[in-house]
Amino acid sequence: MAFELPDLPYAYDALEPHIDARTMEIHHTKHHNGYTTKLNGAIEGTSLANLSIEDILKNLDMSNTAVRNNGGGYYNHCLFWEVMSPDGGGEPGGEIGAAISESFGTFGSFREKFSSAAATRFGSGWAWLCVQPGGKLEICSTANQDNPIMPDTGCGGFPILGLDVWEHAYYLNYQNRRPDYISSFFNILNWQKVGDLYLANQ
Repeated sequence: MAFELPDLPYAYDALEPHIDARTMEIHHTKHHNGYTTKLNGAIEGTSLANLSIEDILKNLDMSNTAVRNNGGGYYNHCLFWEVMSPDGGGEPGGEIGAAISESFGTFGSFREKFSSAAATRFGSGWAWLCVQPGGKLEICSTANQDNPIMPDTGCGGFPILGLDVWEHAYYLNYQNRRPDYISSFFNILNWQKVGDLYLANQ
């Protein structure tokens, strides 16, 4: 069964001024759509064709670059859209807020470490917040479209928050000012979704 490009849970202009409508439209209809189409082409007629995206990625032969790049691109963006919201921002409460305090000391410390992971990722890639069995949280980053679900990325656990730091995610509005884009992301971060993923995957 072929994968489909998901609809965004908000309008293209809903995240302005933090992410502009044109960037969102291009990112969704061109980049994510391209990963979806190429993933379907890469798995068609193979043993991967009837698996979930999670099962494809966690058992992936990392030398299969077509599935690695496009499967990662498909999965990563599906998560990315969901962890943003026009009603987002602020500091998280509930169990995810408590877990952040337990794992990083303070929300400010978490924000600093996550921002650093995103800012210092050389070239293209992602910053992640992952939950380990038992509820411990960890921050890491991966190159290109790799993610923590894949084997041997140096980034374990289950991803509950991901930030895209490919230039196509921010360049129209921020040019080379990646730190400004990272800072703005916290104004639209959907802590309700992150918290739901934390509870479902610890």
